[in-house]
Amino acid sequence: MRNLLSFFVLCLVATTVVLAKVPKAEKKALLDLYESTNGDHWVKKWNLKAPVSDWYGVKVEDDHVVEINLFRNNLMGALPKSIGTFKHLTKLNLAFNNITGELPEGIVLLSNLEVLKLEMNKIKGEIPESIGAMESLKELTMFNNFLSGNIPEGIGNISNLKILNLSSNALSGEIPSALGDLVHLESLGLFENDLRGFIPREMGNLVKMKELVLANNRLTGAIPEEFGQLASLQVFQIQNNQFNSFENLKMMDSRQFLVFDYDDENKTDFKDINFSKTRMADTKFEDDIDND
Repeated sequence: MRNLLSFFVLCLVATTVVLAKVPKAEKKALLDLYESTNGDHWVKKWNLKAPVSDWYGVKVEDDHVVEINLFRNNLMGALPKSIGTFKHLTKLNLAFNNITGELPEGIVLLSNLEVLKLEMNKIKGEIPESIGAMESLKELTMFNNFLSGNIPEGIGNISNLKILNLSSNALSGEIPSALGDLVHLESLGLFENDLRGFIPREMGNLVKMKELVLANNRLTGAIPEEFGQLASLQVFQIQNNQFNSFENLKMMDSRQFLVFDYDDENKTDFKDINFSKTRMADTKFEDDIDND
């Protein structure tokens, strides 16, 4: 009898494990996302009667939502306030949709998030100053939206960041010197905004930088002398600004560049540069995803 009871308990535990579900709060936040972004018109809809782990683009591990990937899925509407509920989320890819409204403050509560991709939407408003709390981020891309205001100093607290692309928005003010604290940064895109003032000399600390695109802004002054330290830089675009001196470009080794674009090629003795081989780097709004 005791053996039979033990067997029954083991079966009950096993069944409980199999039937385990994500927390109610996480499921509700998913439903909020579905409703607020017009889920009935998504390209690939969710079967709300199926387990959450079967919903398109949702990955569940250890009974928690760890990934939401709804790239190019016709999401329309604002992100819900409850987006910050997913404490275990490591990837959120909502790029190439029609998301509108402002970024909810709750998004900065995603403390384990490593990848945040919101490019090619219609998001407006300012980037929250508290975005620096998202210290696990390695990739942050929000290009081609309607973001405005300054780039927050707090972004310099995201010390693991490798990719930052805020191009093609309406960002204004100066480039914050705090960007120089992002010592792991490999790609920085601030193309086509309304940024003004000097390039901070602290950006010379970004020695792992491979791609730096600052073109089509209203930046002034001189290229910082510290840019001579950017030995890893391969793509460098600063054209269509209002710089008054390119003298410090001489501190850089032209042989490192795959792409180099600036406005004053005839006035600067930049050794070894062959301008016939330089070109405007294509701005590619593409995303490689795996929804399997």
